[in-house]
Amino acid sequence: MRAGEVTVTDPASAAPTPFVSGKARRRLGSDDKAALALFVLTALLILASGWISPALGSWSQARAIVVLSTFVMVVGFGQQMVILTGGLDLSVASMMTLGAVALFSWVGPEPAALAWGIPAVLALCAAIGAVNGIFVALLRVPSFIMTMAMGMIVASALLGITGGSPRGAAAPAMVALFAGSWAGAPPIVYAMAVFTVLALVWQRATAFGRMVYAIGTSSDAARIAGLPVERVTVQCYAISGAAAGLAGMLSVGFASGATLDTGLDILIPSVAAVVVGGTSILGGRGSYLGVVGGALLLTTLSTMISALGVAAGWRAVFNGSVILIALLTLQEDVRVWGARVCRAFGLSRRASAIDNPTPTPTERNPP
Repeated sequence: MRAGEVTVTDPASAAPTPFVSGKARRRLGSDDKAALALFVLTALLILASGWISPALGSWSQARAIVVLSTFVMVVGFGQQMVILTGGLDLSVASMMTLGAVALFSWVGPEPAALAWGIPAVLALCAAIGAVNGIFVALLRVPSFIMTMAMGMIVASALLGITGGSPRGAAAPAMVALFAGSWAGAPPIVYAMAVFTVLALVWQRATAFGRMVYAIGTSSDAARIAGLPVERVTVQCYAISGAAAGLAGMLSVGFASGATLDTGLDILIPSVAAVVVGGTSILGGRGSYLGVVGGALLLTTLSTMISALGVAAGWRAVFNGSVILIALLTLQEDVRVWGARVCRAFGLSRRASAIDNPTPTPTERNPP
């Protein structure tokens, strides 16, 4: 048995068989290729956008796209961790707003306050995310219902506490992340490069990351293998809450303030980036590198649409269409479902092999 594998005993044969993330890890290579394709497509779109407007297609535009996609990348990391387990976090918008309001109104701009305030806000957001995970993993509440309810609770609480208008001051240190310049790029660009590397290492080279893929591939098999399915699931929701809170705090530096609408437009892009990046909607497969590529591609397309003067409503239609197209073309699970639907209506015979694979000799001639 190779290192990093978990042994599952087949109850019927009592023969140990390797189960891990072996399946997920074999697919990481193809996921990385898809992510690289997204990067190449993004670069080509940036170059081609010069035909739309003279202000586009330049290094300054590429830099702006990376900065604008920062929030989708950070929220997308937590969203992907939840989706890898087979769930969905609809509370990220409210959690991002919570992070922004907490840093802006409750912590203050002083460096000494930031030293304790940032970890405290992250802990608060992670705790709320963990509550989502407890209800989903232990009480079996559907993830979209639980997280939607939690998002409404957090948003309503912020409205009541702030009176609809958060008051405070943006920390100069947070503003400097976006306003400063190191070697021709804002510090946030380098910070996101480090964040991406750490996220990839955590997903691929740690026991926790392998457990997440194993649980998403088959939670029952992972439980038989002795993996702490419930604990890991709760931790993934806590990570999602903390990631959304971090994105909210970063938005304070970007906008030099916070409103109750801070996270309003983050939910759909966070899901779209994960889906476009190749993560399976049923869990167990995906790479954060794909999320980064998806965030960059969606931000580039959004920038081009804005340059064309398209109304905000149509931009929302575009985002929804991107998710639908990605589901239909990139998601293996949806293609399998589509084949089954075709078979149910007698439109295709190819799907029969999915639900009725060729029987083994033992199945053809049972003892």
